[in-house]
Amino acid sequence: MTSQEDAGPGRRPRLVTPVFVVVLVSTLAYFMSVGLLLPVLPRYIEGPLGGTDVAVGISIGAFSIVAVILRPLAGRAGDRRGRRPLIVGGALIVAASVACYSLVHSLASLLVFRCTAGAGEAMFFTGSASIITDIAPEERRGEAVSIFSLALYGGLSLGPILGETIFGHHRYHAVWWTAAAFGLLAALAGLAVRTPAIDHPADVEPAPIVHPAAVLPGLVLASVIWGFSAFSAFVTLYALKLGLGGSRYVFFTYSFTVLLIRFFGARLPDVLGARRAATIATAAAAGGMVIMGAWGSPSGLYAGSFLLGIGGAFAFPAGLTLALHDVPASQRGAVVGTFTAFFDLSYGIGAVSLGAVAHALGYRGTFAMSAVVAAAGLVLLRTKVHERQGA
Repeated sequence: MTSQEDAGPGRRPRLVTPVFVVVLVSTLAYFMSVGLLLPVLPRYIEGPLGGTDVAVGISIGAFSIVAVILRPLAGRAGDRRGRRPLIVGGALIVAASVACYSLVHSLASLLVFRCTAGAGEAMFFTGSASIITDIAPEERRGEAVSIFSLALYGGLSLGPILGETIFGHHRYHAVWWTAAAFGLLAALAGLAVRTPAIDHPADVEPAPIVHPAAVLPGLVLASVIWGFSAFSAFVTLYALKLGLGGSRYVFFTYSFTVLLIRFFGARLPDVLGARRAATIATAAAAGGMVIMGAWGSPSGLYAGSFLLGIGGAFAFPAGLTLALHDVPASQRGAVVGTFTAFFDLSYGIGAVSLGAVAHALGYRGTFAMSAVVAAAGLVLLRTKVHERQGA
């Protein structure tokens, strides 16, 4: 466990513990499963299933729309029952759902399994992120979330490379089964998680399903994730249109940028302050989407991916630190559930609505619209969030 007792005089309290490491392993395996699908699923929808850009957006977004509904409920359940059931159960649901892609022969059946996987996503990520905030010392919470997200983006960085490598010449089923295997590995690792007891003081009311402390930081996070939804849904098809052989290295540019910043700058959200770090996130995300929209070449795509990666590196740890400000331990799961629901809300609505935008305006128009959304998040951060935190 992580506590003040772990630190001697003048030393920072301990952060990396066996539980912390196990959660990282489980998270890495889970997001390897997610990352494997990113470059392959859009091809499957527009290829064998005969779908359009709108179908790509709906299929990608359905996953998150279900997750956004269930995340706050998962957060409350985690506060009452513990985090491990969410981690194990969520990973198993996702593994089973992805394995069932092998049975898919229509968009309708794919949507069923995508929605089921969204339920597993709500459980897994809420459970894993909540336990990280449980065991992290308050003064190192931003650092803890940054390190935790290394596992997340490690999976999103390596997963697409492995996915396209396995895919080769249309080996869709091999990708589905490999992704399912990583989901199963995440569940097995989750079995080793030992969660701390959570005090429920009598004078603290039960957390609301939608926790108000997470709403404004969640909206700021959503403004950055909107661009990521456009990126993840359409960059594979856009890269092919630009003449690239695939999108694996574009995804790698984004994810590796996040990994570098969070590995070497894990303490930056704590050092800079959460609001300043969130400002960097929204500004960089807006700049990255502007570049992708205005510079229609492989160089523009890679440059925009790099800037979007900077935004992604700061958005989640800064936003979650803002959301957890002065929140009692017995309500952290509810805050995490509400905050991360904004990820899914933006990702899901973004992917679905931007499918129609891509059909009407093209991929570059889609990226430009996402830049406007990120800029709106920056304005919200510098006004309303500033007032709530008093920073």
